[in-house]
Amino acid sequence: MLQELLKKIDDKEFAIGIVGLGYVGLPLMWTFHNENMPVLGFDIDKEKVNCIREGRPYIKHLGKEMMGKLAQSDRADATTDFDRLAEVDAVLLCVPTPLDEHREPDMQYVERTCFTVGEHLQKGQLVILESTTYPGTTEELIIPILESKSGLTSGEDFYVAYSPEREDPGNVNFNTAKIPKVVGGHGEEAIRLACALYDTAIVQTVPVSDTKTAEAVKITENVFRAVNIALVNELKVVFQEMDIDVHEVLDAADTKPFGFMKFVPGPGLGGHCIPIDPFYLTWKAREYEQNTRFIELAGEINTSMPQYVMDQTLKALNAHKKPMNGSRVLVLGLAYKPDVDDMRESPTFKILDLLKEYGAEVAYYDSHIPVIKPTREHAEWTGTESIAWSEENIRSYDAVIIATNHSDIDYEQLAEWSECIIDTRDAMNGYAKNPEQVWQA
Repeated sequence: MLQELLKKIDDKEFAIGIVGLGYVGLPLMWTFHNENMPVLGFDIDKEKVNCIREGRPYIKHLGKEMMGKLAQSDRADATTDFDRLAEVDAVLLCVPTPLDEHREPDMQYVERTCFTVGEHLQKGQLVILESTTYPGTTEELIIPILESKSGLTSGEDFYVAYSPEREDPGNVNFNTAKIPKVVGGHGEEAIRLACALYDTAIVQTVPVSDTKTAEAVKITENVFRAVNIALVNELKVVFQEMDIDVHEVLDAADTKPFGFMKFVPGPGLGGHCIPIDPFYLTWKAREYEQNTRFIELAGEINTSMPQYVMDQTLKALNAHKKPMNGSRVLVLGLAYKPDVDDMRESPTFKILDLLKEYGAEVAYYDSHIPVIKPTREHAEWTGTESIAWSEENIRSYDAVIIATNHSDIDYEQLAEWSECIIDTRDAMNGYAKNPEQVWQA
């Protein structure tokens, strides 16, 4: 059976099903399609499926050209009909793994998807989870569901692997095809098959001993980033009190050719991975009676940053003899990082919430997100529209908070039009007209 599947991969007749057509699944679909592999995308969102079939982009940075080619191809399709899972040789799961209200893993999307896949599972199929999760998920959750729903046995009748996504939306230097793929499998044949599949489209595969190790790799990557961002966020607060520019410090330290890696402070963590994934490990560690104090402390620091932004905003308004309550405050940037339309876990939402709690009249500007679409956590902001960028509009606000430093914002104009700017991204460096105009936060 394995040899037949490997030959199908070599012949580019190995059909790939991708469940979840968001920021991970859609680029993955395109990457395999680019290598002439047959791909079939699955999603419960009919609008996403229609966009793929009609060539209409719904993730801004991926562009129109890609969507047009997918729509015109006879080697790519998308569907909401999960009965068509029987048509593919591999099923790649790219579904959300958020936290619940107790900041513990919310595995409902993975579980539901696995129940559906299990109901349609065929002998010889390869199932790969790409969603970031805690070590042990594949063996303890995925495989038991698939086996119970299908009556088949992993390693004998079908194959299971784990290969974590490493997407960085908007990164022009590293797209899906250029980022090495870590692969762990349930058994040697599963690893071999999964690596052969990814080798068709990815620059390098990095096999590890099992699925648990691969899951730990992804968690480690994101814990590393979360802890180091927490460190520079803490340094920012400390150096601010010492009247030291943390950005100047970091830039100078970054000239050292060894022993230092630059991380940049901000208003909090955003994106799907860094604000969430470390808590998956802390939750799992408790099962082994292990404490993760370092990770939890980093989480506390990072989640406290929106409040620090509020404290600095209060000081800035006070310096201009204005109270927070009743002031009009504009927040620049809803996306969690520059030049994308990805607002998952964006700290701007927390800033907007806090401003509202403090009695401010709040609005936002983001050319990448003209209207706030429905989200799981921030339904109250759904439908809110970005203001238009104009001198009249900007001057009408008592304070402007820069939450995301999009490159299309004219910061020189901002310096001319606003007298009170709270800068969380060092975007106003060199533009300030006077010492009391720009406040670092």
